[in-house]
Amino acid sequence: MKVKTIIILILAVLALILIVQNTEVVPIQILFWQLLMSRIILILLLLVIGFAIGYIFAKFTGKKASSKET
Repeated sequence: MKVKTIIILILAVLALILIVQNTEVVPIQILFWQLLMSRIILILLLLVIGFAIGYIFAKFTGKKASSKET
C-alpha cells in the first residue's frame, strides 16, 4: 500500500470515530438565524465543505497528482 492511502484511511477512521461519539443536538447561530442540528450532521457537513475547498484549491493552483507513465 502507498503511504498516502494509509494516511487517508487513518484519517477516515479517526473522522468516523469523532462523528459517532458526537450525537447530541446543538444550537447553531448563523447571523440572525438559529438552527438546531445534530453534531453528526454538522461535522459531516464541515468535512464535506473542507474536502470540496481542498479539491477546488488543488484544481485552480495547478497541482496534479503524480501518475506513473507507462
